[in-house]
Amino acid sequence: MAPALRSADLRGTWGTLLLPLHADDTIDWDRLAHALDVLVGAGLDGVYAHGTAGEFHTLGEEEYDRINELVADRCGRHRVPFQIGASHMSAQTCLDRVHRARAFAPSAVQVTLPDWLPLSRTEVIRFLVEIASAANPVPLVLYNPPHAKTQVAADSYAAIRREVPSLIGIKVAGGDAAWYAAMREHAGDLAIFVPGHRLATGLRHGAAGSYSNVAALSPTGAVAWQRMMVEDSGRGLDVERRIQRFLADHVDPLARQGFGNPALDKFLAHLGDWAEIGTRVRWPYASVAESAAERLRPIVRDRLPELFLSG
Repeated sequence: MAPALRSADLRGTWGTLLLPLHADDTIDWDRLAHALDVLVGAGLDGVYAHGTAGEFHTLGEEEYDRINELVADRCGRHRVPFQIGASHMSAQTCLDRVHRARAFAPSAVQVTLPDWLPLSRTEVIRFLVEIASAANPVPLVLYNPPHAKTQVAADSYAAIRREVPSLIGIKVAGGDAAWYAAMREHAGDLAIFVPGHRLATGLRHGAAGSYSNVAALSPTGAVAWQRMMVEDSGRGLDVERRIQRFLADHVDPLARQGFGNPALDKFLAHLGDWAEIGTRVRWPYASVAESAAERLRPIVRDRLPELFLSG
């Protein structure tokens, strides 16, 4: 059983479980278990399942439960904190997933807001209150990405915190210094998690950690980089600038071609070559060719050697 997290405990670099797929879009469970073993052994602050990169929106309910069982078993054996995403476009399916996720006693449950129609501020709170009741005693993390139809404004978090005290953290895109100032004013002690490639800057402004795309590229490298941010913030920021330049040169063009975030994160994982995940994403979404990542392997190691010191 993973210890339930408090907002003060929710920190650091967390790695996500990606889905290795067969040619018929079924999950390769052996490769999934191996990838999870690598994440568990990488020294990350925690592991989570069913974010956008984990293609939660494509999972059948039996697949969802089987992944949860695997994550709970592996992380429990090695005493690694883990979070289970219960997100779904339907509030009713999300609620059902929360009930089932709670049975695995994760450190926290992640949810998105229902996504077919935008929610009012009152509806956001109504949704989270019910979800919190279903998850109890497991705490909640709200995942509010930039593409969500309902964007939670900074000044909403004070009311949310009053009504949903079991909400301990948020997963958001971050922003500039003014955004962080507004979050400090309204979000209080909520743990703010920002994208991995912005973590060094985020920590300087008060962010707590990252559900990390850098960990998708190199789990052990993301851990080493976080350690560097603490020991030598200048070096940490230098690595951040080079990560962002690499992404701008080689990943942003793929996004502009229409590849979605799951495809891009699998591209990063194949580029990093730390597990046999592949780049295939589920129908109807487009996958980046594996050869595109393989061609860049010497380039990423040359530009970002700090992320690949172990091999």
